[in-house]
Amino acid sequence: MTASRTGLDANPLESRSLRIGVAGPVGTGKSSTIATLCRALSDEFRIGVITNDIYTDEDARFLRSEGILPAERIRAVETGACPHTAIRDDVTMNLLAVEDLEQDFAPLDIVFVESGGDNLTATFSPSLVDAQLFVLDVAGGGDVARKGGPGIGRADLLVVNKIDLAEYVDVDVERMLADAGDARDGRPVIGLSRKRPDTIEQLCQWVRDLSARFHDGEHVPVDPGPMAPHFHADDGGYVHSHE
Repeated sequence: MTASRTGLDANPLESRSLRIGVAGPVGTGKSSTIATLCRALSDEFRIGVITNDIYTDEDARFLRSEGILPAERIRAVETGACPHTAIRDDVTMNLLAVEDLEQDFAPLDIVFVESGGDNLTATFSPSLVDAQLFVLDVAGGGDVARKGGPGIGRADLLVVNKIDLAEYVDVDVERMLADAGDARDGRPVIGLSRKRPDTIEQLCQWVRDLSARFHDGEHVPVDPGPMAPHFHADDGGYVHSHE
């Protein structure tokens, strides 16, 4: 059975896709996580992807090269500024990109919006996405999950990626997942490895369940709150917030 839409007149949410934001620090595997999801779910859902980078379309080109979707359903947004600005403060360029993709390839079931690599506090505006997942990886250190922040603590799902590498970087995966659970007050956490089908299935089932709730009108987007004040190194360095 496929998860394509039916009964468009019955539910106004059926008129557009479920929009899922994917955020996390540089190098944690956001693009590979999206590739894994598209590869596993493309027979069930019609999927599109919007990637964000500051000055390049590298992530979009990577995803197209993986052959996971028709290339034209993967588009890049070059933000030209801090990645979080385009997903939180002024989402206009991303929102237009998502709406154009939905119009050009209607009906789409899911659109993934990948943030450019950012810090642990990055969050999407609920005016851009319906739900968001935050990606960490074991190579970033076993203690990173318990450092918290809006991204880690309040995203709809936290993914601890590349768990197959844990033995090579001396990380206790079970401890890291437990720390993540504590930092998230019971919100879901998934340990992921693209080499372990059971973990991929866990992630896919989360997306399926979310899609079902969204199209039944039962999912309510939750704003995880603004980013914490943080430091920018340009122009001599300055601290700012996104309240």
